[in-house]
Amino acid sequence: MASPVNASGKRPRNTGKTLKRLMHYLGIHKFALLAVAILVLISSMANIMGTYLLRPIINDYILPGDIQGLIWALIGMGLMYGVGVLATWGYNQLMVRTSQRVVSEIRSDLFHRTQDLPLSYFDVHTHGELMSRFTNDVDTLTEALNNSFAMLIQSAIMVAGTITMLIVLNFWLSLIVIAFLAAMVVFIKFNGKRSKRFFTEQQESLGSINGFVEEMVSGQKVEKVFNHENQDFEEFCKRNERLRKASTKALSYSSMMIPTIVSLSYINYAVSACVGGLFVLGGIMDLGGLSAYLVYVRQSAMPLNQFTQQINFLLSALSGAERIFDMMEEQPEVDEGVVTLCNVIIHEDGSREECPEHSGQFAWKYPMPDGSTELIPLKGDVRFFGVTFGYTPHKKILQDISLYAKPGQKIAFVGSTGAGKTTIVNLINRFYEIDGGTITYDGIDVRDIKKDDLRKSLSMVIQDTHLFTGTIADNIRYGRLDATDEEVVAAAKLANAHSFIRRLPEGYQTMLYSDGANLSQGQRQLLSIARAAISRPPVLVLDEATSSIDTRTEKLIEQGMDALMQGRTVFVIAHRLSTVRNAKAILVLEKGKVIERGDHDELLEQKGRYYQLYTGQFELE
Repeated sequence: MASPVNASGKRPRNTGKTLKRLMHYLGIHKFALLAVAILVLISSMANIMGTYLLRPIINDYILPGDIQGLIWALIGMGLMYGVGVLATWGYNQLMVRTSQRVVSEIRSDLFHRTQDLPLSYFDVHTHGELMSRFTNDVDTLTEALNNSFAMLIQSAIMVAGTITMLIVLNFWLSLIVIAFLAAMVVFIKFNGKRSKRFFTEQQESLGSINGFVEEMVSGQKVEKVFNHENQDFEEFCKRNERLRKASTKALSYSSMMIPTIVSLSYINYAVSACVGGLFVLGGIMDLGGLSAYLVYVRQSAMPLNQFTQQINFLLSALSGAERIFDMMEEQPEVDEGVVTLCNVIIHEDGSREECPEHSGQFAWKYPMPDGSTELIPLKGDVRFFGVTFGYTPHKKILQDISLYAKPGQKIAFVGSTGAGKTTIVNLINRFYEIDGGTITYDGIDVRDIKKDDLRKSLSMVIQDTHLFTGTIADNIRYGRLDATDEEVVAAAKLANAHSFIRRLPEGYQTMLYSDGANLSQGQRQLLSIARAAISRPPVLVLDEATSSIDTRTEKLIEQGMDALMQGRTVFVIAHRLSTVRNAKAILVLEKGKVIERGDHDELLEQKGRYYQLYTGQFELE
């Protein structure tokens, strides 16, 4: 018997609703599951009836000495058990294939829904919490579908069939077995309830110690800088001790299960054998019937124990499935846009025509009331009109923000942490929906533009560069998947990344792992700029792109960004005011409001907040 190590002890809040959702996926494969149920029935009945054949074999062939009849009876018994073995092999293979298909479909739907969720959902859920849906919860569900479905059917049939055959063989003797089975049920329920509680504590303690170790390993440098080894070791010992106590209690209870059930089974067998022997001597029962009866007694405890355990596994799996389905039911991003982005060619007379291939020229495809479409040139004209926004209804981050960025202009945002700089650029690409006001893009309300098309026209270079596992060329091409090798190299040259890439042993085919850990921070940032360059966006957002870079590398990055910004509308967020001096307009934000606007010289003349920042009289926090 398997101990409930993988059972969390948790139960779904709404079992009926979760089962209904799960049955939807199982229903797609209903014929395969029906075949599994039939094969399980055949396997179970072969075992039950094979045991019953002991009675006629002993009474009709062994005791009379009919050797030829015995041989044929044994062949018949072997064939019956052989059918059971084949049925067992069949339902195991079919169940594995079916369960893997079901889990694959659930996992695909979960990943697809995850991609559709708004960023606000990820703001309030940790990465570990979300990843546990794809790992722990899916794994628990997989194990339950692989084992519990068929095992529950088989155990139920075996319990019912065995008790039925015991009653058929001798009703009065079967009362002894039923009494012992009832005692086993009581013990299993008592022991299981306590072991699950301690296994839950064990899993929680294990998660706590794993999280602590992960944190310490990733923060080794900080730990050593502040001489925190002793304090961290003490904290680890506390968590380790909690895990030891919970594990000891959990395993103490679970380890009692098998010995106790086995002991009760032996006592049951011994009592049944003694009483049955008296029945045979008294002529109440025949010898063959007693032999078959005692075999049933020996095998009666196992299916009952398995049935109880599978119920626990199934409930734990339903708890995991409920968490998966809860995430699937989260509201996706709202996208009511109808305006799309298309490639165009410009004729000599200035007219535009949509074309399927990449032309380097884009236009907004705006549907008209009469069913026709108007091609509006994509220029990069972005304007805010009285925009109000808050991540929560009770706290507004932006209040009545109005600003404009004409095509080709470089607009810089300066202000303290939390002033709303990054929020503004997140609203342009509709990572979040505004509470009030309007944002237009080339004169079109951004809410009328399909989100995918809106984001294709934008590119961002952020402080925390994320590189994917793959070659350097693949990471640059991430900005435009159909880019050629020549275009990848051209983008790298534009970003001043080509020189360091060609010095690498594998050049552009160098593999990157662990978010580009084998590159310096500056090199990673240059690749991020190259990725933005290859997408050829009319609007570019630079969010603290050089805040953690050394001065020499910063100059390389700024040269790459200057080339990238040529002819594009650019929004720059920077703490280093030296990076925004050449901006067409600098907006100073404070508590969600624009308090100053102008170019570098104009703002210095005003001798306001920007002047204080630039001269060091006031520092950004």
